[in-house]
Amino acid sequence: MRWTRSLRAAGILAVAVLGLTACGGGDDGGTAAPGKGGAPIVVASFNFTDSQILAEVYAQALEAKGYPVQRKFNIGSRELVYPSLKSGELQFIPEYQGAAISSGFNEQAPNDAASEHAKLAELFKPSGVGLLDYAPAENKNTYVVKSDLAQQQGLRTISDLKKLDKVVLGGPPECGTRANCFIGFRDVYKLNVTFSSIQESGPRVEQLRSGAVTVIPLDSVNPLVGNPDFTALEDDQKIVATENIVPAVNQKVLDERGPDFAAAVNAVSAKLTTDQLRDLNKQVDEDGDQVADVAKDWLSQQGLL
Repeated sequence: MRWTRSLRAAGILAVAVLGLTACGGGDDGGTAAPGKGGAPIVVASFNFTDSQILAEVYAQALEAKGYPVQRKFNIGSRELVYPSLKSGELQFIPEYQGAAISSGFNEQAPNDAASEHAKLAELFKPSGVGLLDYAPAENKNTYVVKSDLAQQQGLRTISDLKKLDKVVLGGPPECGTRANCFIGFRDVYKLNVTFSSIQESGPRVEQLRSGAVTVIPLDSVNPLVGNPDFTALEDDQKIVATENIVPAVNQKVLDERGPDFAAAVNAVSAKLTTDQLRDLNKQVDEDGDQVADVAKDWLSQQGLL
């Protein structure tokens, strides 16, 4: 997924998580309505905020429709999740299309959501995993500059950085070798750019505020992207793949639960936008609200409970 908030695989953790009995995150779900019983649907999340929020949103929406749900949140990387999704130990996870293709399958992701969806579905099929509809919401690398600089120099797109004599891109170490970061700035955008390796996002933001760097990558759902102090630049040459949210579901579950289940999930996806997900992240990470409460409030506002 977005490597600004990377999913870290750990061999020791992989052994510990094989049974998935120690993974954190919530209750075992509600009571099934008539015709929707059976074993609980095991909903999983990766180990960062918006993944947990999304998993909780889908879990509560399914429970509202009478489907029993078991939560297995905060598991970790795809290296841990995918084998268990294939085996059926995990059955449902909100994924990020471009990152799933590039990180999960080591393939080149297309640059549009529909093509990504088709390719990811093809890649998952041999593992017995299907996809439902993707959401308008996405979480991908977004490049931001200080708003006062953007206003002074007329910066709206990454290409507009050519107006500057020199650009310093501050990013995590891997940015220096990736086509969707420094290499793309240099070779696709043809910028006079140097790279400053800054591991953590907090210090990167401080370096941007101080003027030590010109531009940094942030997750598009990071609350700072909507901060008036910063301006997000349009990726007009499309070096960053789309990262639309898509539910990846064990195919056996899709077959057994049928079209009503798919419709319940797709109704949630249709409502999710990037701005909303950014606000949900803010409520949890900055305001200190509980994931379950934030998810419930959003579902209620959307008429999905």
